[in-house]
Amino acid sequence: MSLHAMNRRRFLETAGTITAATLLTSRFGWAATEHKIEKVGVQLYTVRDLMKDDFEGTIAKVAKIGYKEVEFAGYFGRTGQQVRAVLDKNGLSAPATHVQYDELDDKFPSVIETSKAIGLKYIICPWIPEDLRKSPDIWKQASEKFNRAGEQTKKAGMQFGYHNHWFEFLPVDGKLPYDELLKLCDANLVKMEMDLCWITAAGADPLKYFNAYPGRFPLVHVKDLKTLPKITAGGAQNYGDTVDLTEVGSGLIDWKKIFAQSDKAGIKHYIVEHDHPKQPLDSIQGSYEYLSKLRW
Repeated sequence: MSLHAMNRRRFLETAGTITAATLLTSRFGWAATEHKIEKVGVQLYTVRDLMKDDFEGTIAKVAKIGYKEVEFAGYFGRTGQQVRAVLDKNGLSAPATHVQYDELDDKFPSVIETSKAIGLKYIICPWIPEDLRKSPDIWKQASEKFNRAGEQTKKAGMQFGYHNHWFEFLPVDGKLPYDELLKLCDANLVKMEMDLCWITAAGADPLKYFNAYPGRFPLVHVKDLKTLPKITAGGAQNYGDTVDLTEVGSGLIDWKKIFAQSDKAGIKHYIVEHDHPKQPLDSIQGSYEYLSKLRW
């Protein structure tokens, strides 16, 4: 082999090795940064007591922590335009709000009007009161109401959804209420905001639902707990007091395992929540720091 041919061969081999290494590094570098939460959100119910005294200042502190999205649970007397102005001032967007079950009938047109003014994408019902849950056909009634609300929301260019607690995963007449909702609600009209803490507390598996109903879960509530509680169907919504809730990443939930199925689930918004934090701002900062660094 001539010296020229030898040098050319070595050059090509070296170039090929460098190219392969570059591609490999690029590939893994891309993979390491692809699977993360681009915009961590927070449910403002977590800082509700602070917002009562200082609505605008509290939202500013939330933004300063690093949150890019907020979900509302009341506007403390502000109009939709006033709320939107506070969001714009702090560089925040609000994908969703929580609206009580009794606001889905005559009051709902007003809810939609306010939601449009703020720029919301989702209107979520967070809870069905216990006295109503005692009705034997409540889940059929709720599904019909949710479908009607979903039609109205859709016409306004938004999406309706439902947020679970623990009781939807306890059998009623041999059926799980959550399964009934998923079956009876129109998939195009009613999406689910899965609370990943409460489904875990109930002993159910979120991945099972992601597999069975892909794309139905555009929002999730991200909160953690240290121990699994003993749950019952009855009683007030007191698990925020009695359950050992904790900041995200410091409890028992395997977030990487769940979020690895985000695409299948259809998750677009990851919303931090803690029902009763001792120090609300410290709590949401701890959760933000964990989630902003999380990779899967």
